[in-house]
Amino acid sequence: MTAPGFEAAARLRRELTAHCYRMLGSWDEAEDAVQETYLRAWRAWDDFEHRASVRTWLYRIATNVTLSALSGRGRRALPSGLGAPDSEGPLPAEAWIQPYAEDRDDLRLALIAGLQTLTPGQRAVLLLRDVLAFPAADVGQMLGLTPAAVKSTLQRARARLGQAAHRPDDVAEPDSPAARRQLDAYLTAFRTADVTGLTAMLRADARLELVPDRRWFDGIASCGPVFAGAVGAPGDWRMEPVVANGQPAARAHLKGEPLGVAVLDCRVDGIAAVTVFSDPRLVARFADGAPGKALRTA
Repeated sequence: MTAPGFEAAARLRRELTAHCYRMLGSWDEAEDAVQETYLRAWRAWDDFEHRASVRTWLYRIATNVTLSALSGRGRRALPSGLGAPDSEGPLPAEAWIQPYAEDRDDLRLALIAGLQTLTPGQRAVLLLRDVLAFPAADVGQMLGLTPAAVKSTLQRARARLGQAAHRPDDVAEPDSPAARRQLDAYLTAFRTADVTGLTAMLRADARLELVPDRRWFDGIASCGPVFAGAVGAPGDWRMEPVVANGQPAARAHLKGEPLGVAVLDCRVDGIAAVTVFSDPRLVARFADGAPGKALRTA
């Protein structure tokens, strides 16, 4: 690959990683897929005749890498997408969606979970057409589909995603005053071991998910006591505000040890959901310098 070609391809790494994450629901697998994409591109560069742009070519490779990775395996999900609140047992690592350090709204957890309900082919067509705005003819060439097949697949994908991942009109953006107040209440509750302010911010229908546990809590009457029991003593927790999947989030240490990341679904009238990912590796991955940005609270 020539230096100009390499530089053009390298500039696309971040957006390619986001695309692979949408396809796979896993940050780890997305990075592996992008690495494989660049390896294949490097090997095939001499045969690339620029009949398409470098960007289109790399997206074709990346999409097909993810489709191969998805072949014959089950979908990733959050606990609420797998069963009733009283379900028992942990989720294996390959079964749960990972959070992603990025501030783009089109990476919200609900959307990523909704995408995983589509077939891999539907997922690819919808992302390439609706998110990345590639022409239907280009998508057909990337995936080996006729224009009619691209159109019908896209229609089915839109209909199914509309049922699984409708975006509410009352979402509070991460830097809005409402979202900052809600995140500040979450941080304060754990820093001071006082859950009163957090409870006041929870909506009546608030949901709490504790990945990788399969069990989840539905409604303030169920998740409020879990928060109250988790805060411990003042000083047990160290919380830092970040953004994950375009949502307010907090990376957490418990008694000096990294614990994971909590992602909040903030609405104009309160917190609708908190998804806690108990994976110590995430604390470092959401540190300064990760693709996401730090979030100032109120």
